[in-house]
Amino acid sequence: MLEQIWQDLSALPTYLIDANKRIYIPYLLSAIVMAFFVYAQIEKSKSGKGFLRFLFPRDVWLCRSAKLDYTLLITNKVIKAATFAPIVLTMVPVAITVTDFLEWGLGKPLMLQWPEASVIAFFTLILFLLDDFTRYLLHLLLHKVPFLWEFHKVHHSAKVLTPFTIYRTHPFESYLYACRMAVTQGIAVGVGYHLFGTSLSMFDILGANAFVFLFNIFGANLRHSHIWVSWGDKLEGWFISPAQHQVHHSDNPKHFDTNLGSALAIWDRLGGTLIKASEAGKVSIGVGKYDAKHDSVYAIYWLPIKLAVLSLIPKKIIKKEVLKEKEISK
Repeated sequence: MLEQIWQDLSALPTYLIDANKRIYIPYLLSAIVMAFFVYAQIEKSKSGKGFLRFLFPRDVWLCRSAKLDYTLLITNKVIKAATFAPIVLTMVPVAITVTDFLEWGLGKPLMLQWPEASVIAFFTLILFLLDDFTRYLLHLLLHKVPFLWEFHKVHHSAKVLTPFTIYRTHPFESYLYACRMAVTQGIAVGVGYHLFGTSLSMFDILGANAFVFLFNIFGANLRHSHIWVSWGDKLEGWFISPAQHQVHHSDNPKHFDTNLGSALAIWDRLGGTLIKASEAGKVSIGVGKYDAKHDSVYAIYWLPIKLAVLSLIPKKIIKKEVLKEKEISK
């Protein structure tokens, strides 16, 4: 176990050179370039010092909430290596199950003889669409199911947003997303095998799905930031902009449970949960008027478990127990 923990921790610096990670250096650089255009438009200036102050305000990057995000990047890696990493659902059994089910229902694999480029394009697109849809679906459940919301509240308890806020998650939520990825990839591979056989690959850019690469290179790191970037009403009907995701983090009840999509806005449009940046008004970050009390690493890990368990107990029983305690205290 100690060896697994050390391997996971030693891999952290590679996040900067891995195109499958959000903080990959080219993704960060593209976000900085986009931020400069925002700065030049707002401040009517191209001052290097002014831009650095705009990009790295102390009240954001040195905020206690941001410091917790930096810590969680490390502690979550340790917890993952020590606990659920060996038991997370993997893609292979899902793919085999899907393949067997399709063969049972539809007969033997079709082995379609499409041009190689068409097969790759189809598989890349299916993988991206399934991944984006299942992200939306799980995100919706995390917001709507009280038990799950107590864990997802950790992410929304951030009082400021930086690119590292993406790592502000409870380990249980991370486990759910890991299983979701296995299911998504398994379905895509199972369907792809039934249609085309074993010749499956995807269009990639530097090792990342081409669509995922494009999503990240076009300002994904600004989603968790103080920099407002909108795509405009037309594009925001199809793609979630950085500004729309900031609306998702708003402490305004009107914005709760909106813009749940990751890259595509079509799921929110179908679900009636889409808000465009132009419709949002002023946005401040947080979980609302109440304090989630996620003011320490211990609280971030323990409180969600406690409150999630309590969410399963009928409120009538909880009220009775509270009344009993009050009577005893008298």
